[in-house]
Amino acid sequence: MGACPCGTGRDYDDCCGPLHAGVPAADAQALMRSRYSAYVREDADYLLRSWHRSTRPHALAFDEPRPAWLRLEVLRHVATGPDSAEVEFVARYRIGGGSVVRMRERSRFLREDGNWFYLDAVGG
Repeated sequence: MGACPCGTGRDYDDCCGPLHAGVPAADAQALMRSRYSAYVREDADYLLRSWHRSTRPHALAFDEPRPAWLRLEVLRHVATGPDSAEVEFVARYRIGGGSVVRMRERSRFLREDGNWFYLDAVGG
């Protein structure tokens, strides 16, 4: 399929593809990268499945105008407890012919029954 959108340099089928197909993420950073790839691929089902039930929206739509995701840079991945972690990242995107937007975020993740879930964002 080609290079994975998450920026590891690995092939999608050897990187985020297995997670999108149901393989559990090894850690919060892997889940965060797979979620970025899911946004690039507009895979709403995966995004909802990997969202913690306490903060998960009922539905997820990709509204117009759609961003063109350009690059992901992971700045930091830290365990905050035995089953919790934070990943700080910068994602760059562009809408139409506009300027590149730099989105910085600190995302929180929880592990339940061996599976990591996105909880929420706590700012950048």
